[in-house]
Amino acid sequence: MKISFIGLGIMGKPMAFNLLKEQSLDVVYNRTSSKTAEFQEAGVDVARSPKEAAEKSDVILTMLADSSDVEEVILGTNGVIEGVKRGSIVIDMSSINPEVSKKIGLPLQEKEVSLLDAPVSGGEKGAIEGTLAIMVGGDEKVLNSVRPILNIVGSSIARVGDLGAGGYAKLANQIMVALHLEAMSEAFLLAKKADLDFNKLYKAIRGGLAGSHVLEQKIDNLIEEDFNPGFKIDLHLKDLNNALKVAESQGIDLPFTKNIQKSMEEMAEQGYGDLDHSSLYKYLTE
Repeated sequence: MKISFIGLGIMGKPMAFNLLKEQSLDVVYNRTSSKTAEFQEAGVDVARSPKEAAEKSDVILTMLADSSDVEEVILGTNGVIEGVKRGSIVIDMSSINPEVSKKIGLPLQEKEVSLLDAPVSGGEKGAIEGTLAIMVGGDEKVLNSVRPILNIVGSSIARVGDLGAGGYAKLANQIMVALHLEAMSEAFLLAKKADLDFNKLYKAIRGGLAGSHVLEQKIDNLIEEDFNPGFKIDLHLKDLNNALKVAESQGIDLPFTKNIQKSMEEMAEQGYGDLDHSSLYKYLTE
């Protein structure tokens, strides 16, 4: 199967490189064309539009910022839907509103094209190392046909239901990560005021109930006070906005999520938007 990858951002670029290393990448497309140069030098075909990327491949992976971007790339003018062939598979690995995934799936289905929503967790580090956790919604047979591809970019692939279920799983994941980061930031601020050594505190708690992947991945940010983005505040805020939007549509209240959303909104307004989401600690200390 010929494979194309659309969206070469913080997450998409290393994911695409991992596919390239395994000789499982044929075409790339990115709105900012300069990001495609390294792939072109490696012999990958650079498409001029999502339509062209779809025309030249059987499996199209997308990794984009938000719902509107995915809609535009797949359904818009010169979009994937204009070039995709019957029997092709689109795998959207973006973190978007799951109801939008369902909406996008309908016109693709009419063209006998399958859509999987397969958002990921693991941040830039997981994307680079190929150890992402992938949450998939869609047909199980379709998923099984592309597992070898997904196994290159992730170490955990779990089908959680029909189309849209992957997005709901990712929103649940993002709520938990945000609240964990908030708790971690407050805990280490308390420790700082008590003059505790962060390395010693980390070693003391990592094996207990508070130990987690969030702690393991983000402890160095707090110790070194380095908040270069692995996953930006702006992107996490987008996920929380989507979570609250679908929660409201279902008539449920998520009060703790609303609180952390408000904090991240304030952070974005104060210039933290391009920093890593662990900068919650920096926000609290300042």
